[in-house]
Amino acid sequence: MNPESLKMKIYLDNSATSWPKPASVISAMSSYLNEYGGSPGRSGHQFASKAACEVSETRELIASLFNCPAAERVMFAANATHALNFAIKGVLNQGDHIIISHMEHNAVYRTVSYLKDEGIISFDIANCNEHGFLDIEHLKSLIRKNTRMIICIHGSNVAGTIQNISEIGSICAEKQIFFLVDAAQSAGFVPIDMVKDNIDLLAFTGHKKLYGPTGIGGLCIKDEIPVRTLIHGGTGSKSDLAGHPMFYPDRLEAGTLNAVGIIGLKAGIENVLDKGINHIRTSLSELSRYFIDECNQIDEISIYGPSAKQERLPLISMNIRNMAPSEMAARLDKDFGVMVRPGLHCSPLAHQTIGSFPEGTLRFSFGCFTTEEEIKYALDSLKTIIHDQ
Repeated sequence: MNPESLKMKIYLDNSATSWPKPASVISAMSSYLNEYGGSPGRSGHQFASKAACEVSETRELIASLFNCPAAERVMFAANATHALNFAIKGVLNQGDHIIISHMEHNAVYRTVSYLKDEGIISFDIANCNEHGFLDIEHLKSLIRKNTRMIICIHGSNVAGTIQNISEIGSICAEKQIFFLVDAAQSAGFVPIDMVKDNIDLLAFTGHKKLYGPTGIGGLCIKDEIPVRTLIHGGTGSKSDLAGHPMFYPDRLEAGTLNAVGIIGLKAGIENVLDKGINHIRTSLSELSRYFIDECNQIDEISIYGPSAKQERLPLISMNIRNMAPSEMAARLDKDFGVMVRPGLHCSPLAHQTIGSFPEGTLRFSFGCFTTEEEIKYALDSLKTIIHDQ
């Protein structure tokens, strides 16, 4: 079967980056580039003022989305990885102890490992079960007098597990420990309330379930936490001083902002809010349950993560008996035009937890534009390859 002749292009890699993007996102970015492409915060003319207004409105929209108490404490970054680096390296001090979970992405794991290797911090890893859920009692047992931060991924990019961040946040609030949440996969799919959930720092990216472009993300800071700036330079403010401004948002935003990305992100968030987060979640959860139920009827397929009846992200990791994930992904792409992701997904800790290390898994991930017909076609493609072994 030749996908070119069938003209089938089935994109099921939305956990890497969502596609297609909403028409409103493309239109908003095009309008900026074509009509008023000034640099926000760098001039006072009408183009720069309009761009600055769009940036300000986006901060307010993000603050409202996550209930971050102050819009000026919404920092823009290139992605969630950069935001996590700002939060971790900008808050932790010599001798601090931190706790992470066994489902963390390398954006966290490599960053804390670097700080440990440099002799700056120590860290422990809280256990998770084979479905990816955090062992709360083990987490509590790891807390020390010098524990300064707990970091947890909200939604696993490997198993689809959604952690109970409210419960973890309560522990952090009680122990006066900073709580940093990696919401790269969950933002736009699971409601998040920084105040209610006791989240001090929230890292997010725009190009996944917020349906914005790549190259834009950010860090939300609940209170006046003095996050050290890691990059110094121009901010458009206090330009007569040699020292970098210490007020937010300039504190963490050196250099020209990614205005076109921010404007695209704003349109993506507005699209999500127009559709309704709960509506998107219900629809994608139904597709995920259908996909899992169908796969469970195929003996050669092993599914990882929560069951079809449990709340989970709209991604399914699997392995096929006698076929490596990379081989299956290549076959699906070449022979059927079905695009998925194989491997470790930058999360070796998670694969060690669920038992799929070192080869990883074959991951199908859905977005708000994924249709039931595409799911059925992907399932038929899987069955054909398996039966042809």
